[in-house]
Amino acid sequence: MTPDAVRARRVLTPEGVRPATLLIEDGTITGVAPVDLPLPGEAEVLHVADSAVVLPGVVDTHVHVNEPGRTEWEGFATATRAAALGGVTTLVDMPLNSIPPTTSVANLEAKQAVAAGQLAMDVGFWGGAVPGNVADLAPLWEAGVFGFKCFLAPSGVDEFPPLSPAEFTKALTEIASFDGLMIVHAEDARVLDAAPAPPSRAYSDFLLSRPDEAEVAAIAQVVEGARETGGRVHVLHLSSARALDLLADAKAEGLRVTVETCPHYLTFAAEGIPDASPQFKCCPPIRDDGNRDALWQALDAGIIDCVVSDHSPATAEVKLAGDGDLQLAWGGISGLQVGLAAMAAEATRRGIGLEKVSAWMSRHTADQVGLAHKGRIAVGADADLAVLDQAVPLTVSAAGLAHKNPISAYDGLTLPSQVTTTILRGRVLDRTDPGTHGGMLRR
Repeated sequence: MTPDAVRARRVLTPEGVRPATLLIEDGTITGVAPVDLPLPGEAEVLHVADSAVVLPGVVDTHVHVNEPGRTEWEGFATATRAAALGGVTTLVDMPLNSIPPTTSVANLEAKQAVAAGQLAMDVGFWGGAVPGNVADLAPLWEAGVFGFKCFLAPSGVDEFPPLSPAEFTKALTEIASFDGLMIVHAEDARVLDAAPAPPSRAYSDFLLSRPDEAEVAAIAQVVEGARETGGRVHVLHLSSARALDLLADAKAEGLRVTVETCPHYLTFAAEGIPDASPQFKCCPPIRDDGNRDALWQALDAGIIDCVVSDHSPATAEVKLAGDGDLQLAWGGISGLQVGLAAMAAEATRRGIGLEKVSAWMSRHTADQVGLAHKGRIAVGADADLAVLDQAVPLTVSAAGLAHKNPISAYDGLTLPSQVTTTILRGRVLDRTDPGTHGGMLRR
């Protein structure tokens, strides 16, 4: 179905949630009109249930698709299908864990060739900054990547090594020269090396092996890099609230620093994670309940800018390696399909409105990567919409999710609402088979 209009009692517009008729032509919103606007008799209209709210489609800027090279972990077909079912209409693919990683134009083109014809929604690409590829960064930027990811500690895959402090400064200086964006996995290698990491099935032991200090030290390095170079930096998947003062001070200073966190850090707490449960393992880790509260407060205060999935799946063989030994299991949460519903549930519990959730997950992420026509319901924007029905609860079953390997920390969680309709550039996506209507985006 490709409707000419979408009518709903609750639509998230720039003026807030209100009744509206969205007029759509050639995949673009051409009007945000009164809900009772008369329409021609031949107009095809999608009527949304009164229990649902129409939101901008989610723009998820942190997804590991892993294809080519580790397509058994995930792939463009399964990742974009899961995303579409969860109300995501745009994603930006990370430069690892695919083989080859997206660290040169040739490698980017290899990934784009594989993605072609598989996309259920619109997809862009991050480049990677690794030792020895400074000369590749400007060509990748010209080829359309949205920025460059680096690690300050081992990434978990040998083909994407971390940057030393000197290499980080060199890469950031180059990226700043063309006003690119450096996005950073901010854990300090030296702090991690000094932390105890014995074989253990206990989540408390895993938590000790990835201490808050690792994030604080790495973020201090990132902030200093922004200060020295004037470059744009973005801190990925913040888990430690102990770094918030440092980030707030950097923003107050006027440094070009932004930061994201993830639904799993805002939904779960260490106290509730069973031992020997690798589906909850991620790096940096899910921390305690007080830390979670502080992250929510920082979001509300604008210290944290946006929320992304960091969808990082793996096969059961890799994710469950070690028979419960959390030092051996792959670190990554599979939550692409349920992030919006999980965030809506926890925000509602805390008295936070959906307009803020949508800003964190759609508009702010779109703005970060320069997609001014995404992540908002406004005239001239793409007609990318997610219908979240608050009368249709969701009990998450990992086996029923569309990503490739049925493992997820969200398995068994009951949420009070779910996405029931996703619209990509004016086209209502089939819930059984979203199809391949997506395209590849360039910066």
